[in-house]
Amino acid sequence: MPRPRLEIADIFRKHGPAYRRANAGHISLGQLKVMSAIEACRTEALGGHVAGCAKCGHHHIAYNSCKNRHCPKCQGPAARDWMEARAEDLLPVEYFHIVFTMPAEIARIAYWNQKVVYGLLFRASAQTVRTIAADPKRLGAKVGMTSVLHTWGSALTHHPHIHMIVPGGGLSPEGTSWLACRPGFFLHVRVLARLFRRLFLDGLIDLHRTGQLAFFGNLDHLAQADTFAQWLAPFRKTEWVVYAKSPFGGPKQVLAYLSRYTHRVAISNQRLVSVNEDFVAFRWKDYRIKRGDRQKIMRLATPEFIRRFLIHVLPDGFHRIRHYGLLASSVRKTSITKIRSLLGVQRAEQTAEPELLHEIAPLTLREPCPCCGGLMRIIEVFRRGQKPMSRAPPREQAA
Repeated sequence: MPRPRLEIADIFRKHGPAYRRANAGHISLGQLKVMSAIEACRTEALGGHVAGCAKCGHHHIAYNSCKNRHCPKCQGPAARDWMEARAEDLLPVEYFHIVFTMPAEIARIAYWNQKVVYGLLFRASAQTVRTIAADPKRLGAKVGMTSVLHTWGSALTHHPHIHMIVPGGGLSPEGTSWLACRPGFFLHVRVLARLFRRLFLDGLIDLHRTGQLAFFGNLDHLAQADTFAQWLAPFRKTEWVVYAKSPFGGPKQVLAYLSRYTHRVAISNQRLVSVNEDFVAFRWKDYRIKRGDRQKIMRLATPEFIRRFLIHVLPDGFHRIRHYGLLASSVRKTSITKIRSLLGVQRAEQTAEPELLHEIAPLTLREPCPCCGGLMRIIEVFRRGQKPMSRAPPREQAA
């Protein structure tokens, strides 16, 4: 894929220093680390290698990536590796996509208490699906799911929500049979929404009671327990937004769909339109438009654009992809093996010898030669701050 004309890194390199000076003391260490990583990504600052084609002799320099999970340029390879690891877990059943959101007013509390409230969002949504699915009146089965946290809307606003991918069925309580859901239907979204609302609000009360919530600005009065409970009361009567999307066509479609969510960042480089000293313009979707073209161009002041990008930097060590139920890490392998046995299907055969893969992986690159499609091999490695001995051009200029 050719390099986009504009990148987040370009904005950070040119306007980041002024933003950091103007907001000194108001930018977290995690946000500073993200800015630094994105600015250095795929530059001489991180070192790299020289790759050569054994077929046509083409050479180019490839600089190392920062591998930061918030970097737009690093998510393609990360998503691809994650998908390959997950491919063997796919089952030959229907899959469903469920989205859990919270009211905007409560999202304000989440912003100042990200680790605990985002964690609650994961737990409450997973417990909701597992509880309803286990009900004999619904599915009566033990289910599993993969959950992914997104914290943004298309306009880069703070909009935390969970994308959940769920196989359409589960194991019987005894674990002796596979109970499939009705074709094209998993669980009632209204039932899911109401249980999720109760579990999430009860969880917020528990977090407040144990002193795990902090309040600032015009929300500081919520530090009082009675005031907080009174403030939450109306949200117990409103309808919360939980919706399910149509089932997928099959396992391959599930992987393709997952890849669009698991390693997505707040905004991709491809959505950038223009940037200058005053404004950044980017494409966004206006979901308030029910029919017609939702695509629009938004222009934000450059400092505001940087601020909106940085509010989606997650706390250090916080996992934005989590697995629950039958797909939890501790039981996933055993669960998948049992389900495959019950469904009468076998695990896909490995297409190459492990020894051979181990032998060629360190030298042969995954991406083919941009000139002839031949194998590209690493012929020189250089470290941070070093310059390569080869005079080959950077990869972006060599194709």
